[in-house]
Amino acid sequence: MAAREQVSAWRPHVPGVVEVFHAHFTEHAYPMHVHEVWTLLIVDAGVVRYDLDGRERGTPDDTVSLLPPQVPHNGSPATAEGFRKRVLYLDLSELDESFVGPAVDSPDLADALLRRRVGQLHTALTERGDELEAQSRLALICERLRTHLRPRLDAGPRPPDRGVAHGLRELLDERLLQGVTLDEAAKLLHAHPTHLVRAFSTAFGIAPHQYLTARRVDRARRLLLDGMPLGETATAAGFFDQPHLNRHFKRVVGTTPGRFARGARWAGRQA
Repeated sequence: MAAREQVSAWRPHVPGVVEVFHAHFTEHAYPMHVHEVWTLLIVDAGVVRYDLDGRERGTPDDTVSLLPPQVPHNGSPATAEGFRKRVLYLDLSELDESFVGPAVDSPDLADALLRRRVGQLHTALTERGDELEAQSRLALICERLRTHLRPRLDAGPRPPDRGVAHGLRELLDERLLQGVTLDEAAKLLHAHPTHLVRAFSTAFGIAPHQYLTARRVDRARRLLLDGMPLGETATAAGFFDQPHLNRHFKRVVGTTPGRFARGARWAGRQA
């Protein structure tokens, strides 16, 4: 029998922070998935092994991991006791898209001061009335992140690639709720269905259906944090019904929507 996970999540009243997520997993392994925002991660116990952009990574002691938006990654415990982590999801107002490339190249930052500041920010985010402190700490953290990433920026911008893979991603984003069949996408993009799947998977390291599911799960967790009832969340996030949401949410997030929502309500009272 799998060990019971421990999770709490909430949306703080701090601009730029989309979600705070604390979790302790002993067995859960994340599948390949994406987020539309930045993932700022510290691991307090254990080690997480993950793949990002086709390369194996890890979270050794005293590191801060910064995973960029729209770049597929997974994650699994690298030790028998699992891992305990604290995550901040930050929107692009804090770090713009120009930093995605450098973050892909070096997502794990060995910086004791940065790690200490991230821990202090988590503490401030759990105390109501400390929003100004949290905003101040977030500003210092993002400035230090930019200091790490800025030297790795390319000398010039990369030319945009408007191939079928990017076209399909744009279509999936537009049809997040209603979805799109592969045949329909192939007609709209003037490409063979098989070529579409291969091109998308090669370009982004994740299959089109996995990308769409991950985006829908992200939407579901935001709606749950906003207090939307479980029954309404499934259809509002693009899932067929509640069991459909439950299955994919558990696989991606590591807990059921119900437990996530209960953890969110508990954390909200504390925050």
